[in-house]
Amino acid sequence: MKLEPGDPAPDFALPAADGTTVSLEAHRGKRVILYFYPAAMTPGCAKQACDFRDSLASLTSAGFTVLGVSKDSPAKLAKFAEHDALTFPLLSDPSLEVHKAYEVYGEKMMYGKTTVGVIRSTFVIDADGKIEKALYNVKATGHVARLRRELGVE
Repeated sequence: MKLEPGDPAPDFALPAADGTTVSLEAHRGKRVILYFYPAAMTPGCAKQACDFRDSLASLTSAGFTVLGVSKDSPAKLAKFAEHDALTFPLLSDPSLEVHKAYEVYGEKMMYGKTTVGVIRSTFVIDADGKIEKALYNVKATGHVARLRRELGVE
């Protein structure tokens, strides 16, 4: 079942590109934008990550922390962060445990065919650890601008 506003956000502790471990629990008291993307170093995922990077100052000043999650290894995420000058944490979930907890791994349509993989999705989690917004199957291009509008972030 997909997560809905008001549901508790599944907790996690994942390795980040910089070698640290990042947990959702450590962000209690802050609003978190948690986004899942299929693969580092691909055009769509780079576009989305760069959009978050370019919006980071306004999102941070509005009280949001941005966290990106993929199934890639921390080493690949470190290359991705360096290549695209990404300044927010990129988290590694190779077991897909967190992906599955957020219902973002499964069947999806890709180029007219049904496949199984990561469903590009974004969650806004409130300061109490509850889902504020659950946006499944989002597009890489234009998503961050839409999210900013919905959140009232200039």
